Order: sequence, then C-alpha cells, then structure tokens
Amino acid sequence: MRLFVYEHITGGGLLGARLPPALLREGEAMLHALLDDLVQIDALEISILRDFRLPAPPHGVTVRTPHSATAFAPMFDACLAAADAVWPIAPESGGTLEALSRRIQNSGKRLLGSSPDAVHIASSKIATARILASAGIPAVPTHYSVNGLECYRGPVVVKPDDGAGCQQTYYFDDASAAKQWLEARSESGYVVQPYLPGTALSLSLLCRSGYARVLSCNRQRVAVREGMFHFDGTETGAGGDGAAYRGLADAIAHALPGLWGYVGVDFIASKQGPVVLEINPRLTTSYAGLGQAAGINPARLVLGLADPMRFGEAAMGYAHA
Repeated sequence: MRLFVYEHITGGGLLGARLPPALLREGEAMLHALLDDLVQIDALEISILRDFRLPAPPHGVTVRTPHSATAFAPMFDACLAAADAVWPIAPESGGTLEALSRRIQNSGKRLLGSSPDAVHIASSKIATARILASAGIPAVPTHYSVNGLECYRGPVVVKPDDGAGCQQTYYFDDASAAKQWLEARSESGYVVQPYLPGTALSLSLLCRSGYARVLSCNRQRVAVREGMFHFDGTETGAGGDGAAYRGLADAIAHALPGLWGYVGVDFIASKQGPVVLEINPRLTTSYAGLGQAAGINPARLVLGLADPMRFGEAAMGYAHA
C-alpha cells in the first residue's frame, strides 16, 4: 500500500504563516508516533510532506519539502495522486479537517479517517452537544450566548465553536462576566458552557460502522492560568479502566456512525458520571503513548479496518462489527 500521511501543521499547510507553538508541538508528537508505528508494518510505502522550516523526521519514509505556499499545492496533489490511501491529521478549526477529508474522499483514494459528514458535526461543539443529547448521551450544555445559562450560577467557559484543544478557551467566575467579555468583542463564533468540576479524561477509540473499541482511557493535564485554559499534556492509559466506558463509547459511535478509525473523546468524570466535552475525529496527542500503554500497534489496527486481508482484521470487540 502506498500511504500518504499528511499532518497539516508540520506538512506545509501553514506555509506563509507563523507556526503556532502549541499546535506545532502536538502535531510533531502525533506525526512521529504514527510514523514510528507505521514503519514497523510491512508492505507500506509511506510518504509525507514536511514544512521546510522543520527538520526531516528520522524515519524511513519519502519526504517532500515545499518551500512556499505556491509550491505546496502541486506537491500535495502529487502525493495524493501517487497514494492508495491517505491518513490526514489536521485541526477541525476553520473547516480544515472536513475540507481535507472531502478532498481525499472525492479523489477516490482510501480515506483513513472519519467521514466528512461526521467530521462536520464533530468540528462544532454545539452540533456535537445537540446530537449527543438527542441520543441520550450526557454532554456539556452548549449555547451560542450566555442567555442559555440564565439559570446557572457557577463559573462559565467560553470557547470557539470549532476550536482545537484549549486554544482561545476562557474561564469566567459567572455568566455576567462572560457576557461582558463577549459583548466587548467584535468577532463571533464563540459558545458558552457551564464549567464542570471533575477529572479531565479522554478516550482513545477505534471506531467503525457505529461500533467502538476502547483502546485506552487517558488523564488530561488541563490548568486555568490568568483566566485561560492551558493543555499541559496527557498521560495515556492513566485514566483508569477503559472498559468502564465501553457503553459510552458504543453510544457515541452509534450516534455518529461516520466515525472511523482512531477517534478521541474528551470528557469530564464528574460525581454524576461521565459528561462529554467534545469528539476529535482524528489522531489526538494521547496517540503518542498508546502503543506502549496498551501493548498494541494502533496504526496496524486502523489499517486492519481498511484492508483486513493484508493487515489483519482489527478486532472491534463485537462479533457482528
């Protein structure tokens, strides 16, 4: 299989712009971990794009290096044309991952990721909350304005509806402070949520056709500093027994059957039980330690979903999956 791995931040998607330090660190971690797993698998010819501002990764893969935004487009097209399958890693913000997934799907190449329609829903926090709530899955209440929290008296979180991670995520002591902040800003696209006390965790899932397998439960290191949330890393496998969340994983996959391959789910383990914050239809930073924590090669499992005859059937934990 000729496999094109495209990580948007490190692969030239931001040529002509500054590389955001936080997203760059996360992109590098995910890309290197994925390539570490892929080079262990026979019958793969792997190619990547690499922003010229970054050093070449130490892997046995074919690297193309665009030096400008003008050079990027034909190089991407060449990699796409030469590939049998494409594994995209990109932020949901700005519709980046959705557009990339549609482009791959429309090219006729095998998309090693969730369907564009599933990405579209998961890219919006308010759309995600609504579809999960309609399926009876506990999700954090999400509104376009603080008016939806009129009966809520606790702290409030304000974040972009399509934001990635903790980017531009703010903490306020109450709804009135959040409302004042929002009214002072010209840009739109923010959503508001009640702040939920509890432990920040995430699930690493393998999804297909409305079913899910829990690969690990991870502890998220998230802190509030000077009124903003900061993501300080993840401890893969340190969130407890993933099997305890199998029902939650199944319900999410059933509610969004277009989820495919590796999927991350961020949630709060509250006193009332798990409450979902968001769904990441792509690799997450927890992938970086997944192989060691779970004793598996997660990339082989994903490839097994796409081509079980060549890479082995990826066990989903269900005889009928």
